[in-house]
Amino acid sequence: MGQTVATIRHVHFEDLGTLEAFLQEAGYQIRYYESGVDELPDPVTGAALAVVLGGPVGVCETEAYPEMASERLWLKTRMEACRPTVGICLGAQLMAAALGSEVGPMGRKEIGFAPLELTEAGRRGPLRHLEGIAALHWHGDSFAIPAGAEHLAATNLCRNQAFALGPRMLGLQFHVEVDGGSGFERWLLGHAVELAGAGIDPHELRRQAAFWTEQLRRAAQAMFAEWLSGIADC
Repeated sequence: MGQTVATIRHVHFEDLGTLEAFLQEAGYQIRYYESGVDELPDPVTGAALAVVLGGPVGVCETEAYPEMASERLWLKTRMEACRPTVGICLGAQLMAAALGSEVGPMGRKEIGFAPLELTEAGRRGPLRHLEGIAALHWHGDSFAIPAGAEHLAATNLCRNQAFALGPRMLGLQFHVEVDGGSGFERWLLGHAVELAGAGIDPHELRRQAAFWTEQLRRAAQAMFAEWLSGIADC
């Protein structure tokens, strides 16, 4: 197995971003699995770490996108074995659903950079590095905090922004991995229809990204370094 990161990707431009080089420097080998295309590795023995990334579909759209059901089952098996797992945006929603929590539409979009309100549990753990930093939010669905998990963060528009279940399972509704410059431009182009439908000006998102992404990169890498050290200790 070695130090492999099994990364499930739903759209090509939503990748590990700034976390990719960080994980490689930490000794991990990155392996991307394209959702609905590639066969996923064994959920228990196939990777030292699993990261499930974001995407534009909903957890409950299993009739239209059957890979949502298969990924949820894959995550359920992995988490029952207490294997290190991180979910980002759709990935966190899939984790929550696999743990038995409700996931569904908020009735509004949350798109743009905004700071997180950390809970007491959030300030005690790795997310403390994100205090005062604006993360990227890009979603219309949200999850309920799974039974037994710690609620870590909130925003004004979405109260359930992050959860941890023990030291090895971390769900983040927001994006900390997003890169600036050309990396972010791929997001804007890829989600152009959604932005137009929500009445959001891409110029404003570019301005926010230019201001926040370097601060977010440093904070995200510090957060993940602490989280990874917690995996090693448990």
